[in-house]
Amino acid sequence: MRSWFYLVIQTLKVFLLFMGCTLLFYYGILWVSQEYESYHRYDEPQGKAVKVFQMETSGANSTTWIERLMMFYREGE
Repeated sequence: MRSWFYLVIQTLKVFLLFMGCTLLFYYGILWVSQEYESYHRYDEPQGKAVKVFQMETSGANSTTWIERLMMFYREGE
């Protein structure tokens, strides 16, 4: 009878530890999600920001989007 009681107590300890870690992880994920939900990453840049890429529409060296995609795959950048 004593070993059965000891087994139940140990099982409850493991269950409570598992539930505690699960709840900690769950609320941690919710906190991180809420923190990044309010982050506006598509806002207009401030200060001396410049546009890095501009697609050329005319000229002798204009490339199609397929050629640019193949160049991306070749160069790896």
